[in-house]
Amino acid sequence: MYKITYKREMAENTVCHFKVDAPRIARKAKPGQFVVLKANETGERIPLTMGGTDPSDGTIDLIFQVVGKSTALLRTLNVGDAIQDIIGPLGKPTHVENLGTVVCVGGGTGVAVMYPITKAYKEAGNHVIAIIGARTKDLLILEDEMKAASHDLRVTTDDGSYGHHGFVTDVLKKILDDQKEVKLIVGIGPVPMMKFLCKLTKGYGVKTMVSLNPIMVDATGMCGACRVTVGGKTMFCCVDGPEFDGHEVDYDELVKRQRAYLTEEKASMDRFKEIGR
Repeated sequence: MYKITYKREMAENTVCHFKVDAPRIARKAKPGQFVVLKANETGERIPLTMGGTDPSDGTIDLIFQVVGKSTALLRTLNVGDAIQDIIGPLGKPTHVENLGTVVCVGGGTGVAVMYPITKAYKEAGNHVIAIIGARTKDLLILEDEMKAASHDLRVTTDDGSYGHHGFVTDVLKKILDDQKEVKLIVGIGPVPMMKFLCKLTKGYGVKTMVSLNPIMVDATGMCGACRVTVGGKTMFCCVDGPEFDGHEVDYDELVKRQRAYLTEEKASMDRFKEIGR
């Protein structure tokens, strides 16, 4: 059992931030890795990328959006409650080195995944430009944290309620036009965002990494549920990723696979709303 020591509602109460007591995971986890958890005996296994760790305190940060039954169930837990099962750290950590100028782009709850990665690139001596975006100001998360983790933070909102009126790709394009020395771009967010971000950066010839979150079951490479096509080859996100060369990912296939169980997911959520499990 993994005790929840902190809980915060974020982004119009659609996003939840937990700190969870998991000392062994906290000691070993690195930026970019994830855990698989099960809220209780009625929950299902779901992957969540860690939004940070505190080895000295023995805690890990889980920041998730309520999008279905499993995350809705997880959100009902409070400080003092415990998550039944957590396994990790899983996946390959982000490869961090001193490259020069690195641009970290996060959209929606992808900002939570991006935060420890941005921090790691800055600590490695890179000049880090961060771009975060959301549909509207009230849905932005971790702005202060991302500002501290980077040298230059740019903020966008689709509706223009805060920061730049437009998409993260608009701001990224201006940066690429103005600064020719960008060595790496890391993009994490909704699949359409990552797809169009990579379409943009490919034209500039700048290496771009993305973190994928497909449907996942066992998270050990056995079931094949999280398979993605990268560079024409089948890869398993749980053991080969979650980060891949963004210019090689088949995003259209990824979208289709993510939508494979929409009917079942809706039925499960409707049942949860009705009976609470």
